[in-house]
Amino acid sequence: MTCAVSDLETSPQARRQRRLVAIAQLTSLSCWFSATAVAPALRADLGIGAAGAVLLTSSVQIGFVVGAVASAASNLADRFDPTRVAAAGAALAALCTVALTVLADGLAVAVLLRLLTGAALACVYPVNMKIMASWSPARIRGRAFGVLIGALTLGSAVPQLIRGIEDLPWQGVMLGAAILTLVGAGIAATLVHPGPERPGGPVHLNPRYAVAMFAQRGPRLANLGYFGHMWELYALWTWLPTFLLASQTAADGPTAGAVNLTAFAAIGVAGAAGCLLGGLAADRLGRAPAAVWALAVSGICCVASPLFYGRPLALVLPFLLVWGAAVIADSGVFSTALSETADPRFVGTALTAQTAIGFLLTVATIHLVPLLADAVGWQWAFWPLALGPLAGATAMARFGTAPRPRPAA
Repeated sequence: MTCAVSDLETSPQARRQRRLVAIAQLTSLSCWFSATAVAPALRADLGIGAAGAVLLTSSVQIGFVVGAVASAASNLADRFDPTRVAAAGAALAALCTVALTVLADGLAVAVLLRLLTGAALACVYPVNMKIMASWSPARIRGRAFGVLIGALTLGSAVPQLIRGIEDLPWQGVMLGAAILTLVGAGIAATLVHPGPERPGGPVHLNPRYAVAMFAQRGPRLANLGYFGHMWELYALWTWLPTFLLASQTAADGPTAGAVNLTAFAAIGVAGAAGCLLGGLAADRLGRAPAAVWALAVSGICCVASPLFYGRPLALVLPFLLVWGAAVIADSGVFSTALSETADPRFVGTALTAQTAIGFLLTVATIHLVPLLADAVGWQWAFWPLALGPLAGATAMARFGTAPRPRPAA
């Protein structure tokens, strides 16, 4: 029996559901960066050049954008059972990842399968945010979303962990990620249920809401803050291992497994901790202050990154842990702010449209960073990413003067 909205904060059922959604998110997103974690071996085996390797990485983002646009235009997460949508998306992403290890014989097939993987994951990440919101009243929603984004962060870094612990062939790493993604699909299909904090009755098709929400000040500023955050986030996550490898090569430091484990620590462990801290700060200090502080720290890290290039790993690691925590700490804050200010009937649509545009920006910066690295070297390649936190912090400072979020039902 579903608990009442007033009991959501303390109900054992609600707590269990929030945990299950987070576990489903962690496992389902394991295949996201699976190709990136094994990029050198994958390139060598399939005969892919440097430009093709960038396309292979960005194809997941492009697929996600296409899938998210289609989902938002059809109000998929608002018109159908979101748990079934998330389960189907995770299952399809796992199957595409397995297919890549068996069928890929060149760049074209690999890119197509990664496009389909990204499109499938568009039915997982934003949909899980809608499910989490349905189990989380406003008083704890920042923390709940922080846990959820922390799970995404750990899941995204899992292939780096697999690669760093055991020197498996690239197919083994991707199959391991695919198995975890199938586990996530099973959890979503059998154990997760939508919560009571959502509108009752049917939701009618309204594809225009994905654009109409920008006419409202609160959703508009929350989205602009998120876009600045995304300008930096996935470019850093994608190219941090390469930056770190170049840095340690210049310093005659450890490479190979040490780089993968360091990347996992910065992206996964520090990122998950940052999400939790960001969520707590959002509930205690407010949505805007929490986001502004995280954006400020990550922006400073962008500017300071050349100072740590070529330094010993013992000095670089603490810096990357701070950066890894700050760069993702605000992600759940933007989702929380949008879920509280958007039309409650179309929260799923709003969150999906937000991620669609944000991930479209990531395609640009994922391609920009290696071009800059070729021109000026990896030491300076992350500098332009600081523009995103600057723009995002400006928007969220204005969000602080926007009308207060609508109360929970």
